[in-house]
Amino acid sequence: MIDRRGLLASGVALLAASALGKSRGSGPFPTGFLWGAATAAHQVEGNNVNADLWLLETVKPTAFAEPSGDGVNSFELWETDLDLVKAMGLNAYRFSLEWARIEPVRGRFSVAMLDHYRRIIAGCHARGISPVVTFNHFTTPRWFAAAGGWLAPDAVELFARYCERAARHLADGIGHATTLNEPNLAGMLKGLLPAELLEIDQAMSAAGARASGSAEFLAGNALSVPDPEKMREILIAGHRVGRAAIKSVRPNLPVGVSLAMFDDQAAGKDSLRDAMREKYYGPWLRAVKGDDFLGVQNYERSVWTSSGKLPPPAGARTNAMGAEVYPPSLAGAVRYAHAATGLPIAVTEHGVGTDDDTLRAWLIPEALTELKVAIDEGVPVIGYLHWSLLDNFEWIFGYRIHFGLHSVDRQTFARTPKPSAAVLGSIARRNAV
Repeated sequence: MIDRRGLLASGVALLAASALGKSRGSGPFPTGFLWGAATAAHQVEGNNVNADLWLLETVKPTAFAEPSGDGVNSFELWETDLDLVKAMGLNAYRFSLEWARIEPVRGRFSVAMLDHYRRIIAGCHARGISPVVTFNHFTTPRWFAAAGGWLAPDAVELFARYCERAARHLADGIGHATTLNEPNLAGMLKGLLPAELLEIDQAMSAAGARASGSAEFLAGNALSVPDPEKMREILIAGHRVGRAAIKSVRPNLPVGVSLAMFDDQAAGKDSLRDAMREKYYGPWLRAVKGDDFLGVQNYERSVWTSSGKLPPPAGARTNAMGAEVYPPSLAGAVRYAHAATGLPIAVTEHGVGTDDDTLRAWLIPEALTELKVAIDEGVPVIGYLHWSLLDNFEWIFGYRIHFGLHSVDRQTFARTPKPSAAVLGSIARRNAV
């Protein structure tokens, strides 16, 4: 005989399961969720003449496809850029301070440049936008690189001094701060990049040293590093003293660091996944546990077998570099980052390099749906900042790889929104996918 109470309970459970299936990843994001877009100083400002890369872009040999030059002229057009953020309906903007502008000569700080960034912060607030500020996004002053860069004996002390000076001028208006951008990749790219690219990078650094009249020249985002283990140790120390310096000025300012993270997945027996996680993230995920949040920057997944990384599956959508575009990778990386640290997570970068904006417009809601599932599971995510607001200077690739929600005419600097900008903007306005 069928138990009526059991039957009723089973029916309710089935209805609930059905409802959950239909609503997977739907519903509002958390109150106060940060919806934004991101840029970095050297990639958009233009004419960053005192930076390490300004020199390396023009020496011979160089790994750069072209010089950064005028960038997209955001040093002059920052108000236009903030208007784009507001027009999209976003409430946050991530940008970086340029250390080489603020301290162009060792020990000499430019009040005019600090005032420039203060105006950008004020411009954010005037538009209802929360400034998410990175204190160092790869590039360092030319004098810093010529003295040995992050491997110099006093590098940590110099970074702490810079952070304190910049914070004293700017911290009162910042919403969230990150010390460094993707420092976990420094010196760790052997095996991920072609050997010939690392060789060109070494030759370029040697040319930079000759041009500077110095014994060595180590740029902030050098691909090849003489001592990767020491580099990681110093950058972790740099993050900690940078955080302390910022907090010494404003203790209640949320401070973290942004890490580059794949969605690492295991395939088959004896997968390398856990070893790869330890190699690329382990020391950093242990080092950041005193932070207020962790920035996660995700673009791809990596599927690891016992012998290496699998290529993209047949029929997969791919980006301009041929890598798989896999929407659940963001949620996967975020879940792991939170599980490893216990910290709230801010997605400080996510996007796709492509000339096909329909791919970007497809990726954004697909990835955000999966991210909302992770939030519903209990992962504390405080914001999503898309890379990038603009098509810009993409490091060694120059201007040929396009990540922007807006295209830019390189002659007139006119910005034009792509359809994907409206897709992200509509989600942000609803606070729901």
